[in-house]
Amino acid sequence: MDEHDLEVRNHIYRRFVETGVAPGVEDVAADLGLSREEAEASFRRLHEAHGLVLEPSRPEILMLNPFSCVPTPHRVAAGGRRWYANCGWDAFGIPAALGVDGHISSSCPDCAEPIEIDVRERRPVPDEHVFHVLLPAARWWDDIVFT
Repeated sequence: MDEHDLEVRNHIYRRFVETGVAPGVEDVAADLGLSREEAEASFRRLHEAHGLVLEPSRPEILMLNPFSCVPTPHRVAAGGRRWYANCGWDAFGIPAALGVDGHISSSCPDCAEPIEIDVRERRPVPDEHVFHVLLPAARWWDDIVFT
């Protein structure tokens, strides 16, 4: 990722945290003084570098890890706002990314039992839960949306 793409990525994250909505290609182009083509090319390079995840058929942002840009079962209250996480693991990343305490609401994918966890001073409360991923980490990006 070069300096230009890093600037675009940082701008996207800032806008998302400020507004709760992922900016589009046109928004980023206007904000940063780029052409639409330059902004879209940067989005695609960031996708290829795993800096964000685009929708499969168009250059719209689906994931800004740990944030999900679409509703999911993994909800996080943090920083006075509500967010969606891509998965249970990413739910812990939202308070960490924002540097605040938070509350995670999710459910067990096996039995559907509700899971409620507070994050205080970067630690889960209660801390007896286990997170299990069936797919080895080396294969997560084979299909990150499925993972």
